[in-house]
Amino acid sequence: MTHSPLKTVAEQAIRVYVPCDSAALSVGADQIATTIKALAAEYQANIQLVRNGSRGLFWLEPLVEVETADGRVAYGPVQPEDITSLFECDFLSGDPQHPLYLGLTEKIPYLAKQQRLTFQRAGIIEPASIEDYTAYQGFIGLKKALAVGPQAIVDEVKQSGLRGRGGAAFPTGIKWQTVLDTPAKQKYIVCNADEGDSGSFADRLVMEADPFSLIEGMTIAGIAVGANQGYIYLRSEYPHAHQMLNKAIAVAYQHGYLGNHILGSDFSFDLEVRLGAGAYICGEETSLLESLEGKRGLVRAKPPIPAIEGLFGQPTIVNNVLSLATVPIILEKGAAYYEHFGMGRSRGTLAFQLAGNIKQGGLVELAFGISLRELLEEYGAGTLTGRPIKAVQVGGPLGAYLPEHQWDTPLDYEAFMQIDAMVGHGGIVVFDDKVDMLEQARFAMEFCVEESCGKCTPCRIGSTRGVEVIDKIRAGDNIQANTVLLTDLCDTMTHTSLCAMGGMTPYPVMSALNHFPEDFQPTNPKTGGC
Repeated sequence: MTHSPLKTVAEQAIRVYVPCDSAALSVGADQIATTIKALAAEYQANIQLVRNGSRGLFWLEPLVEVETADGRVAYGPVQPEDITSLFECDFLSGDPQHPLYLGLTEKIPYLAKQQRLTFQRAGIIEPASIEDYTAYQGFIGLKKALAVGPQAIVDEVKQSGLRGRGGAAFPTGIKWQTVLDTPAKQKYIVCNADEGDSGSFADRLVMEADPFSLIEGMTIAGIAVGANQGYIYLRSEYPHAHQMLNKAIAVAYQHGYLGNHILGSDFSFDLEVRLGAGAYICGEETSLLESLEGKRGLVRAKPPIPAIEGLFGQPTIVNNVLSLATVPIILEKGAAYYEHFGMGRSRGTLAFQLAGNIKQGGLVELAFGISLRELLEEYGAGTLTGRPIKAVQVGGPLGAYLPEHQWDTPLDYEAFMQIDAMVGHGGIVVFDDKVDMLEQARFAMEFCVEESCGKCTPCRIGSTRGVEVIDKIRAGDNIQANTVLLTDLCDTMTHTSLCAMGGMTPYPVMSALNHFPEDFQPTNPKTGGC
């Protein structure tokens, strides 16, 4: 076998990037990496293969990048059979002739128009390389936190306007102030990494692409409230995130960013990962704490709130991954910088996650205020099937289904509340016009049946009765009366459930019923049930 001479056989190794996060691995990134290394040896090309995290442009994965004098050039989605032709087209010099050539990565429109703060390093650095992390402004926030002390940190977070990115949107600084003001010998920082919402993957991407940002955020939280122990409660279905977090934590200990006397200070902080119990309800903060204590994941009644009596009865910060990973940039650049983004009381940026029947699925980080329509059309490029979009569910399985006339509502916590919807964790799942909304309503109730912790009657029994009532509607059994009954049942669950699981299950059910009533009628051809 003979090969044409390569311009890229040079003295200095050319850096080639192949992502190693779950999304890229699921479509063959490991095989791509192995094949590139083998062919590089065959072509006598001097390369350095870097396993970076994903940039979040999932429809282009595996996305291979090559470092050139002009910047990183992207090719994708790359399949193993493409590697030979990539070498023949001299992709190591960024040659544009190959059909998979995408140009400079930073100029791909999907990425170029984003406002990346929390995800500023995702896909750029090697995830567990502390040298890469510090080269891209890592640990500047931590150093500032050590210098200014607890109250100044809490004030900075309060002023930034950061609200919990886990879905509840409670002001993060207020929660931190409560823990700081509560006297106790032992306090804890708990990261809720039990990301269980359908269509949500932002937490996973942080942990797999930029784990030090979470470690830094949790350490800053510890300094802020006087906690010396942190736990990451990680979804058991995230084995690659588990591996990456443990690797990064070990590196952080080796370099003095965790453990005793961090960076020579009087502050010490230990951090470890605990795997979740595999139950959706353990994403609820009190249920999570029960599970972390080794008990069954049952919801606790509030008050007391976890900020006063949390893990093992001690004051505890419970924040999700995005909230904590956003803190370093707030400390680094200041509250005013972060507050500048967003609208109303929704400050900063949110990681919107485009999933479901969407042509260009992936992560889009933008300031609050963009409309759903802009996300669907400019970033998502419509449905994968090419059919019209009928409904969009925002905020996970407990979020409302939005019809087209609501897609221009700005993505803002308060604006969405006004239309009986929620922004939640930023997950967006798209459905085309083939979807049956009665079936989706039934799915919401059935999901609650399966995932309820069972502690309160409205959630445990109400969801079971909800499935039965929807089945009667589908069967054409006294539709009008059963529709009224379903509405009453949802109202009861909303106002009497112990936590958001039962309290928010009516959101998808009622939105399906109110916005798509034709699917609940005897003429519904999709169910064929009437």
